[in-house]
Amino acid sequence: MSVLRIFGLVSALALMPVMAEAQPRQSASTAASTAEPRATRSTTVDQSDYQIGPGDNLQIFVWKNPELSADVPVRPDGKITTPLVQDIQAQGKTPTQLAGDLRTALQAYVQEPIVTVVVKSVAAPTSASAIRVIGAAVAPKTVPYHSGLTALDVMIEVGGLTTFASGNKAELIRNENGSYRSYPLRLADLVKSGDMRANVNLKPGDVIRIPERWF
Repeated sequence: MSVLRIFGLVSALALMPVMAEAQPRQSASTAASTAEPRATRSTTVDQSDYQIGPGDNLQIFVWKNPELSADVPVRPDGKITTPLVQDIQAQGKTPTQLAGDLRTALQAYVQEPIVTVVVKSVAAPTSASAIRVIGAAVAPKTVPYHSGLTALDVMIEVGGLTTFASGNKAELIRNENGSYRSYPLRLADLVKSGDMRANVNLKPGDVIRIPERWF
C-alpha cells in the first residue's frame, strides 16, 4: 500500500468524528425551527368561543334565501328578531349555537336551511343602555348592560367599595318617563355582609352613585 493511500485513510478517519458531531447539531437546529410554528399556533384565540351580548350587531345569512338574511342588533333583553323568527334568545350563546337555533326555527318554513351568524360589531360600553358607577368604587366605570344584571354583578365588575366608601348611603339614579328618580342602595350590607336582600335588578341606563363617609 502506498504512503499516499495510507495518508488518505488516516485523514478520512480523523474527519469522521467531526462530521458525526455536526450532523446532530444540524438536526437539533432543524427540530427547534420546526417546533416554533407549532407553539405560535397554540396561542391563537378561538373566536368561536365568543358569547353574544346586548348591543352586538349580528349578520344573519341564510344560504339561497336572501329574503331571510338580515343584519340585526341584540336588544337589551338579549333577544333578536329576524324574518320569520321572532324574539329568539341570542345573549350568552356563541354564533355557532345561535345559528343552530335559527336553523331549527326556520325548518318550519325552509327545507334544510343553512344558517351562518357573524358578529359584525360588539357593544360599546358607552352605549345609552350601559350602567354607570360613580364615586367611591375601587374602579368606577361604565358596565355594559345585559338582561338580569344586578347591583352585585356590577359591584364585582368595579372591584367593590373603597376603604372610605359609605356603601349603605349609595343611591340608584334611574330615568323614569323622562325624569330621574333616586332609590337607596345598601351596598355595604350587600358586598361586606352578603345580605342578598340588598341586591336589586338593574335597568338600562341606571347610574349608581357611591358617596364617601365623613369622619
